[in-house]
Amino acid sequence: MFPLLSKESNVFIVDDLTTDIEHLISNFPEEKVFLLSDKESYKHCFHKIEKVKGLSPERTVIIADGDNNKGLAAVEEVWKLLSDGGADRKSLLLTLGGGMPCDLGGFAASTFKRGIKFINIPTTLLSQVDASIGGKTGINFAGLKNEIGVFNHATAVLIDTSFFETLDKPNIISGFAEMIKHAFIYSAEEWEKLKSFDIKNPDLDKLKELVADSIRIKDYFVQNDPTEHHIRKALNFGHTYGHAFESMALYEDRPLLHGYAVAFGMICELYLSHTRLGFPMPLVLELAERLEDIYGHFDFSTDKYDELYRLMTHDKKNEGNKINFTLLEEIGKIQINCQASQKEVYDALYFYNNFK
Repeated sequence: MFPLLSKESNVFIVDDLTTDIEHLISNFPEEKVFLLSDKESYKHCFHKIEKVKGLSPERTVIIADGDNNKGLAAVEEVWKLLSDGGADRKSLLLTLGGGMPCDLGGFAASTFKRGIKFINIPTTLLSQVDASIGGKTGINFAGLKNEIGVFNHATAVLIDTSFFETLDKPNIISGFAEMIKHAFIYSAEEWEKLKSFDIKNPDLDKLKELVADSIRIKDYFVQNDPTEHHIRKALNFGHTYGHAFESMALYEDRPLLHGYAVAFGMICELYLSHTRLGFPMPLVLELAERLEDIYGHFDFSTDKYDELYRLMTHDKKNEGNKINFTLLEEIGKIQINCQASQKEVYDALYFYNNFK
């Protein structure tokens, strides 16, 4: 195992997953090591760590799948496991799965007895390049995405791209959206690397290299602004609209994978980047068409504009009752804390539905 990024982010590419986990948990009493996973991750991924000494079914909790289950009820399941199992402040929680168990597990660990250590073992492309890294933990509340949470870095994040072999195509494609976002906010050169990659028929060896690049980009923003007061807000590109799409889809019982919602959000925010900052319209159209080619289209009618706008007003990035966006002057040149009128927000939704 060797460090991939800074010590602050604690991200490691593994050599041998079992050996590396055993090395990390050797500092904890065996009876103080707990495991959280969700049903699908446990079913498809646990076999990769089942020989780790110190894991026990009695100290394992398996929660329901899906972002709609990332709420207080699931956190209570984790807290109950820890409490009933005699966990103390020197205990350790391992999270195995995608972004949902990483987010929820990190929050549960950070709040149990005012904080215990946790290690993320992300199993999806999305969680490896985004959710497990950077110290954000959280749960959904009152129908709002990631409404409750804390900043707290994992003791370690273990990256093993062999988990991608367990993923279906939609989940691989979903994770790629965050990699596209990283490229858009960082440099045209990074976008050129991704543009030629066929994520629908991925070369997993090549994807491993691109994952490492994407993690380094995220870490650049995290190191320079750990608690998201300034430049780290760049990582929210596509997310103001994206979270609104995600929340509405969840409420309407047609949940979206997070990366798809972000991709749809990036199309809207590329248009806002044009109207607010002069991002070239030919490039807006080129990128929008590329995103729609990969992610398809999210259907909603004009009578949903008010609801989407209302959801955006609850976004955590907002200040002074104004919706905040991260926008682009050009690829790799960001502007944070941008605002737009309600009409401009609606115009971007209209563009999304009509650019083709």
